[in-house]
Amino acid sequence: QVQLVESGGGLVQAGGSLRLSCAASGDIFTINSMAWFRQVPGKQRESVARISNNGDINYSDFVKGRFTISHDAAKNTMFLQMNNLKPEDTAVYYCYENIQSRSLTSRPYWGQGTQVTVSA
Repeated sequence: QVQLVESGGGLVQAGGSLRLSCAASGDIFTINSMAWFRQVPGKQRESVARISNNGDINYSDFVKGRFTISHDAAKNTMFLQMNNLKPEDTAVYYCYENIQSRSLTSRPYWGQGTQVTVSA
């Protein structure tokens, strides 16, 4: 079994920065892909940034140039550095990883979510 534990959310003024973390632990053989999503009440969860299994990084247009996704393999921790935050970035942010266990079974995992609130 695998756990993803998020941290780093909070309240920040527009133009400020936050850094989200997502620490993975448990039966991890390899991480196939990883991503950050966000969701506001009444709307579908949307992709923010992702790292594919070949290392390619992609960002949604609304965060390009402001957010940076990264991964520390030694610590099994993924980060989302968010700069120049805007009120419309307010949402619950979720980390996602597709992880292959030592039994070579792959499945998706989600973090518990962390609230990011940006005031005008």
